Amino acid sequence: MIGEALQDFSIIVDSQKQWAALCGTNGENLKTLEEVLGGHIDAWGNEIRAAGVDEERFRAIISALLAVIQTGDNPSTEHVRALANGGAPQTMQEAVIAIPQGFRRVYPRSANQASYIRGMRSCDISFCVGPAGTGKTYLAIAEALRLVLSKKVRKLVLTRPVVEAGESLGFLPGDLNQKINPYLRPLYDAMENLIPFELLHRMEEGRAIEIAPLAYMRGRSLNEAVIILDEAQNTTKEQMKMFLTRLGNASRAVVTGDITQIDLPKHVESGLVHALDILSHVDGIHITWLHTTDVVRNPLIKKIIDAYNHEKKTIA
Repeated sequence: MIGEALQDFSIIVDSQKQWAALCGTNGENLKTLEEVLGGHIDAWGNEIRAAGVDEERFRAIISALLAVIQTGDNPSTEHVRALANGGAPQTMQEAVIAIPQGFRRVYPRSANQASYIRGMRSCDISFCVGPAGTGKTYLAIAEALRLVLSKKVRKLVLTRPVVEAGESLGFLPGDLNQKINPYLRPLYDAMENLIPFELLHRMEEGRAIEIAPLAYMRGRSLNEAVIILDEAQNTTKEQMKMFLTRLGNASRAVVTGDITQIDLPKHVESGLVHALDILSHVDGIHITWLHTTDVVRNPLIKKIIDAYNHEKKTIA
């Protein structure tokens, strides 16, 4: 049975400023919609014209994007793509991370990222597992900064295992801070992208932000804090248990990692893999799996990950 032909239609946007934000730089947002939805979409004056596109779906996406624009933000092409790929507009909007004091608003760029953000908000412990470039660490730090700056928690604690890719901390030059800096630099990069350096420095001086190697977490009880364990695939079972049991009153823990990038010796089981196995059905723990479709860095990264995954399957 042949379906009815889709009718051409147009949408008028009253505000020229909103129309420009809706179209995106050089029309990138409309190009993204056209790529995902098919058909033909273009803009003229303050009008958006669509041909060969489901009208109800298109209008719902445009309404969701206008709601974002009315908050003062311009939607990214990734946010547009997430909505076009089936992300529920209301669900995506509810997962926006608005960092207080007028700083960045971070939008989920896929339905899976929205689920991750909701998990961090609803559960005391959340895991996020996925390949490079899917926003695991960035979203965790954005949500943590939101909690700290809105006074929901007292401090943010960031930690990573310090032995990766076969390199031992003891053989690196310099004092302790110089030794651990290469391992923790990506965490600083994320924070510096979200808040001004001066505020970051003040928060560190006031101990509202603490960054430490995982080994330094032993014996502590962290209250009124959000604790992020990054690169968790390189923890041992013992280290993971130690970390998870640091959680004190009114605290939350977020664990991120990529189980395809385990740098532990072959005979040592990853603490992240073990935890995902034994904790998957525990109430109060949320697990999000991100995939190459959730990659939000350079689009080339998705192609690189897919190529490596294809090679593994070929070898197997």
